[in-house]
Amino acid sequence: MTDIIKELEDRGYIEQLTNEKEIRELFQKESVRFYIGIDPTADSMHIGHFVALMVASRMQKAGHRPIILMGGGTATIGDPSGRTDMRQMLTREQLDSNVESIRKQAEKFVSFEGDNAAIIVNNADWLLDLNYIDFMREIGTKFTISKMIAQECYKTRLETGLTFFEMGYLLLQSYDFLYLHDKYDCKLQIGGNDQWSNILGGVELIRKIGSDDSYGLTFKLLTTAEGKKMGKTAKGALWLNPERTSPYEFYQYWRNIGDTEVRKVLSLLTFLPMEEVDRLSSLKDEKINEAKKIAAFEITKLIHGEEEAIKAQKSAEALFENNGNVENMPTTKLENINISILDAIVLSGIAPSKGQAKTLIAQGGISLNDEKIEDITYSLSEKDFKDGYAILKKGKKVFHKLEK
Repeated sequence: MTDIIKELEDRGYIEQLTNEKEIRELFQKESVRFYIGIDPTADSMHIGHFVALMVASRMQKAGHRPIILMGGGTATIGDPSGRTDMRQMLTREQLDSNVESIRKQAEKFVSFEGDNAAIIVNNADWLLDLNYIDFMREIGTKFTISKMIAQECYKTRLETGLTFFEMGYLLLQSYDFLYLHDKYDCKLQIGGNDQWSNILGGVELIRKIGSDDSYGLTFKLLTTAEGKKMGKTAKGALWLNPERTSPYEFYQYWRNIGDTEVRKVLSLLTFLPMEEVDRLSSLKDEKINEAKKIAAFEITKLIHGEEEAIKAQKSAEALFENNGNVENMPTTKLENINISILDAIVLSGIAPSKGQAKTLIAQGGISLNDEKIEDITYSLSEKDFKDGYAILKKGKKVFHKLEK
């Protein structure tokens, strides 16, 4: 059997392991059932979820069996990890709709056929009908408040306000692991490193109840060289749903990553062999752009399919190398063309606020129809819309079409 733990290490996925020696031995001797949890707080996954799906896909290819847990129950609370405030509470109807959308996305990355076919479950099926008193007697007694609030995900919220409702998230996610352990013989939970506290809760709960075969594994979060999360754009998150982030915009995000981020992106988000990753990430100066193009194509192909990846690649090449093919360029339809340049920049998503739009203009970073904008009070008019559209550009790489 493939040494999947070593493979994940070699590609830079693994951040932390519980009971490391035991996990390595377990994966060497048997096919392991493991799970990842996805809370459907939106109708699409974003690029952070994609790292988890890549890990799950690699583990399945190595002979292990993934369980994709849709958090239709836990999402009614929302994970407080990394939050400065409480998440918006969604209705059951919204959650059910989101679960169905995310289910379709997950099915692209794991197989539901064969001896180790993936399983999809929704924790709403066992959490929503729990009896509160029985649950707290059986599960709540296994957790201490002092230990819970010492964990980073809770500690950072104590001053700004942490509700008892949110504190229940750890208990419910831990119970998920116990439920899957007992019903499906699931022995491992995996997740991003921001889930370490939640994963430890499940591992320890199962062990306290009497089984010593529960484990946790976290993988590195997708961050830039400065330590900021990747996948953030002027419009918000980099979504896997093409209606939220178009394949062209998706491709362009990866085409424009920093030179120092190439190796990480190729290692974590593609299936290219490490020998090729090493070769591409060692390219210097202008040649590193070829590695970025390959990364952008491979990642877009995995998310949106080869046809859309080819279209995005051709559009980008036409735009940047052949001066101005506007087909498939990100587009905003304007209800009124007589708007200020600041409003146009914000509406297009090139900048999230007028303040940042002003800064871009002051830095000489904004052009309209290849004419640099220097006046922050400039207003668009009919003359700017030759052939029915105007091209707004930030720097040399970000283009946006404004249509009448």
